[in-house]
Amino acid sequence: MRPALKLAAVGALSACSLGEPPAPDASPSIAVPDLPAPRAAPDPAASTPPNLIAPGNAATPPPPWPVATTDPGQLPQTRAMPQASGRAFDARAGALWDAIVRDDPGIGMPFFFPLAAYMQVKDVPNPASDWRQRLVAAYRRDIHALHLRLSDDAGRAQWVALDVPESRARWVEPGEEWNKIGYYRVFGSTLRYAIDGIERTYVVKSLISWRGEWYVVHLR
Repeated sequence: MRPALKLAAVGALSACSLGEPPAPDASPSIAVPDLPAPRAAPDPAASTPPNLIAPGNAATPPPPWPVATTDPGQLPQTRAMPQASGRAFDARAGALWDAIVRDDPGIGMPFFFPLAAYMQVKDVPNPASDWRQRLVAAYRRDIHALHLRLSDDAGRAQWVALDVPESRARWVEPGEEWNKIGYYRVFGSTLRYAIDGIERTYVVKSLISWRGEWYVVHLR
């Protein structure tokens, strides 16, 4: 074999023995969430998907963002400052308004401070019982009272907004309110609605934060 041909043959054999470079591992150590598929136009005849607040009538805000499937209360607290805007906030505020209009407190629970988060926050003997027997019981009573306040106008009441005075919010340090960990708290948010074009208001006593989101703890 001539030297030139011999070198070419050796090069070819070397390439075959090295093989192709290995493919990258398709399983990263941190799971990357799938991007949501494009949504088709809504079918008016279709039933309301789970975890969405039904559009109801004109008294209800626009259809909200789907409620997260993971309980945020199971995750650790953060110092993220909540914002009273965005689809997640509007969804929770819309749930409260829907609960008032329909006289159904269960609909408004997405806007109430999560039980698992409360168990992390409160330094009391039985936080789960306190959450159910005191806070949720009061929340339910207040929703019923607000529905009675609307009376026969409930079907005509129009959602306007929930205004949160964020400039007055402050971080509550551990130990200030029987709490083991801190949170942002704000008093005096205003729920605005209109009946026959005349705007009315209701003052929401207290919101507190969990992981950068506002939740109700006291309506009245």
